[in-house]
Amino acid sequence: MAATNESPQAVMHSAPMAGVASGGDDFDEAIGLKNMQQLIQLRWIAVVGQVVTIGMAHFVFDIALPLRHMAAVIGFLAVFNLASQWRWRSRGEVTNDELFLALLVDVGMLTAQLYLSGGATNPFTFLYLLQVTLAAVLLQTWSIWTMVALTIACVAGLALFGRPLALPPDHNRGLASPFIQGLLICFALNAGLLVIFISRIGRNLRDRDAHLADLRQRAAEEEHVVRIGLLASGAAHELGTPLATLAVILGDWRRMKAFTQDAELLQEVVEMQAQVQRCKTILSGILLSAGEARGESSVQTTVITFLDEIASEWRDSRAVASFEFDNRLAHDLPMVSDTALKQMVYNVLDNALEASPGRVRLEASLDDSSLRLTVTDNGPGFTSEVLAQLGKPYNSTKGRAGGGLGLFLAVNVARTLGGRVHAGNRPMGGAVVHMTLPLAAITLKEGEGRVA
Repeated sequence: MAATNESPQAVMHSAPMAGVASGGDDFDEAIGLKNMQQLIQLRWIAVVGQVVTIGMAHFVFDIALPLRHMAAVIGFLAVFNLASQWRWRSRGEVTNDELFLALLVDVGMLTAQLYLSGGATNPFTFLYLLQVTLAAVLLQTWSIWTMVALTIACVAGLALFGRPLALPPDHNRGLASPFIQGLLICFALNAGLLVIFISRIGRNLRDRDAHLADLRQRAAEEEHVVRIGLLASGAAHELGTPLATLAVILGDWRRMKAFTQDAELLQEVVEMQAQVQRCKTILSGILLSAGEARGESSVQTTVITFLDEIASEWRDSRAVASFEFDNRLAHDLPMVSDTALKQMVYNVLDNALEASPGRVRLEASLDDSSLRLTVTDNGPGFTSEVLAQLGKPYNSTKGRAGGGLGLFLAVNVARTLGGRVHAGNRPMGGAVVHMTLPLAAITLKEGEGRVA
């Protein structure tokens, strides 16, 4: 993580919505680039096809053609395509105007070749339909109708100014006629290229729609997290007064003679005071987190220290019969400790404790690029319905109102940091939850300053 005054939690409050917008823009740019690359591939096919067709017509069917001029057109098209391939070899934004210009060049080169080889009488005139279809899929409305008007004008101009080829009127010969053969080849080219490239472009558009739908879903879930945070902050403020009152009353009870003379009652009062204090600590953490506009509570620590503190604090504050912490980290790394990260792990551990009060296990390991935390329990495991809706709010089998938020919040915290949460059932029984966090999002590079 780069040196900054903002903690992962503070970033979590601001980054998601910006990420939705920037992610959508980046994906649109990628789709435009893919479509432009499809046109470049199609143009190479056109270059090869023109060379083969002109060679067949001139040397096999003995049709007189201006080879020098037609070769010049093919050369220009090849040079233009090389320039396009160099221009769009990497990521970049492709606008409607640039796609429109690329299709205009294709139409112009096709018109030049048809003018040199029979004008409107050339059976390959119907290749204009391929350009119109591509325009209808790729371009905006004004560009589509402009392309339609231009191709109509080109066909009309070829009929008026083109020079027909000296071919015998042998259309009645069926497939033996060179004109009919040209029509058949033109139809096959149109059909084949349309199926190939429209399928690819359609897949690009479907990928874009699916990506946008996922972004909208993420935006809705992150907005839900914000609402939960606001409600939690309000509840913390409201609960502060009654908890303070309970603390005062319990303090008075602890000094009363009736309790000091009864060891069992005194022990219960002490336990109640401890639980009230724990509630006050939790509420203080909620209020502190809600007020962290710039992450003032984040501190520099190490991964091993952070995990040891989580395990120790969680074990001491929960009534768990058996809690195992298996730290498999071979080396330590500096990192930023933040309440959002702690709460993510606590939520998963709390869920495991509810399902399996007798045993909960936390395992930590590192690979080259991520920190992997695994929580297992001996409970009944997840149902297929819960696994299918993992990370959705109120997705719970506990049957109480408002349940099912633990994994929802954990998934959102992990996703905001670029990580992921995966849940499943163990073959020997019980549930397992894997939390994977990228080291780049939580660790400090060597030489970075301390985070206040």
